[in-house]
Amino acid sequence: MAERVHPGDSPRVTNEQSASKLAPPSPEKPVPQPGTYVIQIPKDQIYRVPPPENARRYAHLSKRKASRSTCRSCCCCLLTVILVLLLAVAIAAAVVYFVFKPESPNYSIESVAIKGLNLTSTSPLSPEFDVSVRAHNPNDKIGIYYEKGSSVKVYYEDVNLCNGVLPVFYQPTNNVTVFQTALKGSGIELTNTALRALSDAQNKGTVPFTLKLRAPVKIKVGSIKTWKITAKVTCKITVDNLTAASKIVSKDCDYGVDLW
Repeated sequence: MAERVHPGDSPRVTNEQSASKLAPPSPEKPVPQPGTYVIQIPKDQIYRVPPPENARRYAHLSKRKASRSTCRSCCCCLLTVILVLLLAVAIAAAVVYFVFKPESPNYSIESVAIKGLNLTSTSPLSPEFDVSVRAHNPNDKIGIYYEKGSSVKVYYEDVNLCNGVLPVFYQPTNNVTVFQTALKGSGIELTNTALRALSDAQNKGTVPFTLKLRAPVKIKVGSIKTWKITAKVTCKITVDNLTAASKIVSKDCDYGVDLW
């Protein structure tokens, strides 16, 4: 008869033996070569603390980053302040423009009387120009102060013939002022070519001159006076002769300002 095998007689398999049969074989750890060392560092400590030999460099780099951040924040603040100031100036200028509606003054040459230009004389010339200037302030709420330090010059081509100044005065709103200015020159020597050109122009009744006027002015807006602004006037004028009874044949004036 065949022998019966009872369940209790089967060989026992422990948990360790079953786990070892189910788990894949673990890879073998590499064996370090002779003369080398293997150092294991916890994962949370990697790059956290610089090694002693790099601690000073790490501190220096940290300071540089902090200084750059501070510099950037300062530049941003400065730029913001500048933009705010520019915006405030623009708003103030717009308010002044729409409230006061400023207009540029107008200038023109009314008359010119000429003395001392004897073209037949061989000695140096001492020309004198009595110039009448008309200044018109068309503004309703803006006055103009004409300050010291002005200059008026008359040129023939590139030669400065005579010089003078404007009177110091205040021009109120909606005002037209005509003032005389006496210009004088001395020791002026013209070339023979320039003398012949002047003589020919006088015979034709068209003698050209250039008048340059520079005047420091202050603008009065309400009760406020501005800083000095330089008014610049350049006039191309043509007269019929070189005498005290000369008449203006043509004139063309350009006006500009230097704000600073």
